[in-house]
Amino acid sequence: MSYPRITAARHGQRYSVLALCLASLAQGALANEHSSETILVIGQAARIKSALDAQQQADSIVSVVHADGIGALPDTNAAEALQRVPGVSVERDQGEGRYIRVRGLGPDLNSVTVNGSLLPSPESERRAVMLDVIPAGLIRALEVHKTLLPEQDANSLGGTVEVKTLSAFDQPGQLATLEVEAGRDQNTGQTSPKLAGSWANRFADGRLGLAAGLSWEKRKFGSDNVETGGKWEEEDGEARLAEFERRDYLITRERLGAAFNLDFKPQAGSHFFARSLLSRYSDSEVRQAHLIEFADAQAEGVAGDAEAKRELKDRKETQQLRSLVLGTGQQLGVWKLDALLGLGYASEKEPQHIAGASFKGEDDFSAIGFHNGRQPALFGPASLNEASQYSLDEVELAQTRSTDRERNLRLDLARSFSLGEADLRVKFGAKTSRRDKRSDAEVWLYEDLGDAGFSDAQLNLRAFSAGRVDYALGDFGPALSGSAIRQLLGGLAAADYRDEEESRVNDFEIREDIRAAYLQGTLSQGASRLLAGLRYEGTRLRASGTGLENGDFVASQQQHDYHQWLPALHLRHDLSEATSLRAAWTQAVVRPTFGQLAPGFVIDDNEASFGNPQLKPLRARNLDLGIEQRLGRAGSVSAYLFHKRIKDFIYQTDLAGSGEWADFDEAISFANGDAARVRGLELSFTQHFQNGLLLASNATLSRSKAQITQRDADSGQLRARQISLPSQSDRTLNLSIGYEKGPLSLRLAGNYKSAYLLEVGDVLDANQDLQVAAQTQYDFSAHWQLSKRTQLSFEALNLRDEPYYVYAGRAERNAQYEQYGRSYKLGLKFALY
Repeated sequence: MSYPRITAARHGQRYSVLALCLASLAQGALANEHSSETILVIGQAARIKSALDAQQQADSIVSVVHADGIGALPDTNAAEALQRVPGVSVERDQGEGRYIRVRGLGPDLNSVTVNGSLLPSPESERRAVMLDVIPAGLIRALEVHKTLLPEQDANSLGGTVEVKTLSAFDQPGQLATLEVEAGRDQNTGQTSPKLAGSWANRFADGRLGLAAGLSWEKRKFGSDNVETGGKWEEEDGEARLAEFERRDYLITRERLGAAFNLDFKPQAGSHFFARSLLSRYSDSEVRQAHLIEFADAQAEGVAGDAEAKRELKDRKETQQLRSLVLGTGQQLGVWKLDALLGLGYASEKEPQHIAGASFKGEDDFSAIGFHNGRQPALFGPASLNEASQYSLDEVELAQTRSTDRERNLRLDLARSFSLGEADLRVKFGAKTSRRDKRSDAEVWLYEDLGDAGFSDAQLNLRAFSAGRVDYALGDFGPALSGSAIRQLLGGLAAADYRDEEESRVNDFEIREDIRAAYLQGTLSQGASRLLAGLRYEGTRLRASGTGLENGDFVASQQQHDYHQWLPALHLRHDLSEATSLRAAWTQAVVRPTFGQLAPGFVIDDNEASFGNPQLKPLRARNLDLGIEQRLGRAGSVSAYLFHKRIKDFIYQTDLAGSGEWADFDEAISFANGDAARVRGLELSFTQHFQNGLLLASNATLSRSKAQITQRDADSGQLRARQISLPSQSDRTLNLSIGYEKGPLSLRLAGNYKSAYLLEVGDVLDANQDLQVAAQTQYDFSAHWQLSKRTQLSFEALNLRDEPYYVYAGRAERNAQYEQYGRSYKLGLKFALY
């Protein structure tokens, strides 16, 4: 079988399109030039137009990023690619994008689907999906649905991220690419390799399509940290610090991703498909820590007595994501039938590892203090950094495993009617899904090791020293050897040191069955389009675990059933071919996280801590109003107002003094609040200019308000205060400037998010809240076409060496400061076909 010859025209020059823009081929952003045997591609303009067309044609409010747009920017995973989208920001881990927030709402309030099926979460307590486990090279398109249709799952308050992988029917012909890359981390001086490839082709006279992608990366990097955890006290109007900790991280992250998709179209109106995604992510972390605990809380610059400890954490964590989607679309006369079976699996495993090895100073140190409340710098005698001054106090070993399985079956039927000058399309369907979340942990605590027969010399830190720690924020002192610690413990009977409470109370199994059905109709007449519908979702929750009550273990089993009716209304009116007005009124529901629902508990006399399987889900009523204007062939400007009223939002509180906990001094759990509100304005502008310049910018301005309550133990009264919703930034800004002409393509991208609430420290005391300071990150990428089939790329990330800073109540009071350094990447891309 033959395929059209492909050329590219750009400013009067001709290049092979596979060399100039491999990703544009993946989207089929092509137009005929002279004949069906020659196809014209206009680089970045075609990429922008393709995404804007998808957004404009959608019934809901959606933002789209295509694979070629991802490749043009220095984004290594799905989360980082999404940070350029209007209304979306990312939460980073060790400087890498990991979770996404949509319109200021936290990661657990959004959902992620792959090829139409929900992607479960590998972390034991969360619903949020770590998007850094999905390599950017396996993605065909990313879509962020900010308003939901009745046919879509209602499990997101901010938005639903749809990840679409490569299909052979997205290609004009055979595609084969290979990418080789090496990265350099400024902090550690380590080099990191990366390999990626993709292939797609059609067979059987174009009816059968196969596509595959593979990506592997091994990144070595590190970070330097100093944190107080918010351990500040107020005395005579002066801030005093009770303790702080210096940390050094050495990290190796390895990502292996694969996708294989099959499409079969035996005849017109008939389509069968199978889509699979596999991602394996391992994170090896060695954390060296130096802890200082003052005898009395001290002011900056003051010297006093302190206890010092050195700690080591040495673990390897492996996460897996698997998604398999089988489906068909059939035209049955006037009816269109779609059926989909989705199977999702996520796991997180940590083999037995050193969760914490603590070496305590043999005596308290004197003349110890700190400078700089934002970035505490330690001062004291030289003995603070001498290995001989510390002895092994205790070691905690742990192994954990969590799994999350989600299976769903969906059927949809649709047909169209002609109503004179209007057209009506009716669609209805049903879906059933089952989700099983399990968490299991084993913990061993080794303490009083002198009683086990070890000598003082065997327990002294000198026996475990492994050189010095390379710490950019000061003189850190000796490094600890994990292998030496394991060797010491190897001769002890592990069963004698098992921590039964920690090994049982945190284990749980939660099963969630959801039944859903919907009916929607779309009425189109002239320039107007109205979509209205209703969705029903019924949830059955079963939770089982173990509790500890005054020294006795007891089984804990609970169940909770609830139902929601969720109407939706979407209106679109085209003022012209280029200008559209949109309005949407929708409802959504998000179930509590698994950590909040966990049935385990600990009750010790008059103190308790426990999860709450009886929590209500969060429900939201959403109103969206907006206008979109296309600017020429490859540009647009848009503005959207949004308002969300959220009922039963969830927060952690102390229930002591109320209800069944009336006689308790402390009862830490989770509770439903009354109502919260989020409102904002989302602005976006994109334009490709004829001279090769590209400008893309967007801003999201939002506000949130929620009320939390807790009983004041001193007065016995219920007290309340207002907070912003956690993870909600008032301002999120993105700016990308690009230039593309001939063989050269350049991008400079900036991302800003204002300060946001990370964690409520104490319901009664706002000064204990942890806030994340504003962050601005700049990234740069350059691509140069060396030949028709070879492209050279260079990327520079985190150009300003932007730190991650958390403060407690006030900006000058450190809770966590962490810096990562810059990183650089050099790569080659080859077009094999």
